Amino acid sequence: MGKFVNNINDFFEFCTQNEVLFVDFRFTDMIGTWHHITYNIHSIDKETFNTGIPFDGSSLQGWQPIEKSDMILKPDAQSAFLDPFTADPTIIVFCDVYDIYKGQMYEKCPRSIAKKTMQYLKDSGIADTAYFGAENEFFIFDSVKIVDTAHCSKYEVDTEEGEWNDDKEFMDSYNTGHRPRKKGGYFPVQPVDSLVDIRAEMVQTLEKVGLKTFVHHHEVAQAQAEIGVKYDTLVEAADNVQIYKYVVKMVAHLNGKTATFMPKPLYGDNGSGMHVHMSLWKNGVNLFYDKQGYANLSQTAIHYIGGILKNARSLAAFTNPSSNSYKRIVPGFEAPCILTYSCQNRSASCRIPYGIEKNSARIEIRFPDNTANPYLAFASLLMAGLDGIQNKTIPVGPMDENLFDLTLDEIRKKGIEQLPHTLRGSLEALIRNNTYLKPIMSDLFIDDYQHLKFETQVWPVEARPTAYEFKTCYSC
Repeated sequence: MGKFVNNINDFFEFCTQNEVLFVDFRFTDMIGTWHHITYNIHSIDKETFNTGIPFDGSSLQGWQPIEKSDMILKPDAQSAFLDPFTADPTIIVFCDVYDIYKGQMYEKCPRSIAKKTMQYLKDSGIADTAYFGAENEFFIFDSVKIVDTAHCSKYEVDTEEGEWNDDKEFMDSYNTGHRPRKKGGYFPVQPVDSLVDIRAEMVQTLEKVGLKTFVHHHEVAQAQAEIGVKYDTLVEAADNVQIYKYVVKMVAHLNGKTATFMPKPLYGDNGSGMHVHMSLWKNGVNLFYDKQGYANLSQTAIHYIGGILKNARSLAAFTNPSSNSYKRIVPGFEAPCILTYSCQNRSASCRIPYGIEKNSARIEIRFPDNTANPYLAFASLLMAGLDGIQNKTIPVGPMDENLFDLTLDEIRKKGIEQLPHTLRGSLEALIRNNTYLKPIMSDLFIDDYQHLKFETQVWPVEARPTAYEFKTCYSC
């Protein structure tokens, strides 16, 4: 993100120049939800950035017990930017969470974990910088309806782009018939692409708050979109994901539509992923580049890939942390679950982009999605990669064939592992395999995280009958 202020003095000067009335302090919980508390500008001063902002940590899922609920937000002045949506001039500031009981940064604060990860990287001597670039896909619907009761469970999303509207009579306009169709949304021009103007508004707003964008386009599914945002260092890249989601949702909202980053809202059409590009640097040198290597990748990069693929089944607890995640990563929808790597091949879990050179050498991990907490996803990916470098792990591959054409027996014969098929599977893998995460995540955090996911995702979903189960089991 482009910085508007460099320090606390700059922060208050910036507020004066922009006639700021309110300061919005924001932080991220374990799930990845962005929370905020707003102060009148006159009620804070430079000392506020040192002493912090008090809040109730027991009101957030998986955090503090009520008898130890007092916590402190530590604002990061350099993260500040003007909120483009508020009626009154408001400045947003990212915060880390401080634990007053242990006298340290909170072990369950995702942003603090991400910072701890970067310190671990530097202390390891392997690299001093890690760049992350996320490709966050999303849907823009015209409406969404949800029912979840004891006797009725259903949802309905709608978009003018949906082929199910071919014979619909529209109240305010006629039915044009121009639609991308199922899996037909990649790069069509208007009028088939009906989202051009709203994406352009999102791009302009993202630029206004400091993110550098370079492309926007319609994605494969009906009503699906993507905006390209420039890569950044780990913490800043995760901050950018939070801003990106906020801007996309708000621009859609103000245009009378609804945006979602849900991995798989449409059955039978492509889902939304968060493909993650990564590279490691030391003293200004890209450690992933070797002109003589496979696809111009160094042995360090291959070992990094090896670490990610070796630990992928437990990594998925952070990169694919919802029950809906596993409805996306099935063969046939460009969402790979087969744990190998390849050059340019989008059916592999790790893709090496075409034409990489000295400064652009990187890898792309394709299985993560947007239900991931970006701080935890990026941190765990980095730790898995470092584990691979430290242990010189060799990944299965490269495999340049279409992996989606392989049968389950063929996959097994080739000795390739797959991601878990359910969130339960990834959480159980995390319980078995978390040693590589121990330098940045405490036992308490890992234990509370997996319990939170079981309680809020696994058990509730497993307990609910679905429409398809009625369709196949009702007449048994």
